[in-house]
Formats: sequence, structure tokens, C-alpha cells
Amino acid sequence: MGLIHLTVKLRSLGSANGAYEAEFLVDPVATDSLVPASKLNAIGVQPVGKTTYELANGEVVGYEFGLVKIGFMDEVTAGRVIFGPENSEPILEPKLHLPSASRTRSLPRLCENHKVRTVIRRLGRGHAPA
Repeated sequence: MGLIHLTVKLRSLGSANGAYEAEFLVDPVATDSLVPASKLNAIGVQPVGKTTYELANGEVVGYEFGLVKIGFMDEVTAGRVIFGPENSEPILEPKLHLPSASRTRSLPRLCENHKVRTVIRRLGRGHAPA
């Protein structure tokens, strides 16, 4: 089975600078979505915090995150997104809170039968980068 990609449109919650639309990898173990920082900056997303993550290769890093409006599959929700490295592929975390009408199309169900690589997971608070 292959990787799952969805067309996703992000908008800043606090700015009218447009939208970022791209094909996102749906990673069933990701805890947050990730987009290259320049793409988020271009649509006016502001960092609201920073947390520590472990990458698939075991490296521990700190990344800033912001809050965005997320549109996909004729649905709209909101969530946090990591200001990622410029060469990173956009990643959509699958546990987004979808309206109850769309539960039959929820991302965890979409991903449950697909083998997808682990890309990023959040570490517990207090864990310092190596």
C-alpha cells in the first residue's frame, strides 16, 4: 500500500494574507501538522509557542508552532502547525477534530489500512533537545 496524500488549504486565523494549498502527506502517527516556515510566514501565521519533537531518524529538535484554519475533503477545522524546515514535505496529522457529519470520512479511518512512514512525534514536556 502506498502513502496517502490529501490536498489541504491552510489559512491564518489572524490574517487575511491568502492561503497555502498543497498536497500533504497524511502521517497516522504525527501529533501535529508541519509546513515549511516560509509558506506559513507568507500567509501571516504567527508562532504562538515552541515544543520539542523527535524526528523519524531519532533526532530531537525544537520547533515553533502556530494556529491555522485547515480545509480538506469539503470540511473545515482548525489546528496547530509546525514551522518546519524549508525542504520538508507538508504533513497532515490525522487526528484533527472533524465535524460529526464527517466521522465516516475521518482521517484515522482513511489511514488505518495504509502503511505510512513515521515522520514526527511530539515528546513529553520537559524533554530537552540533544
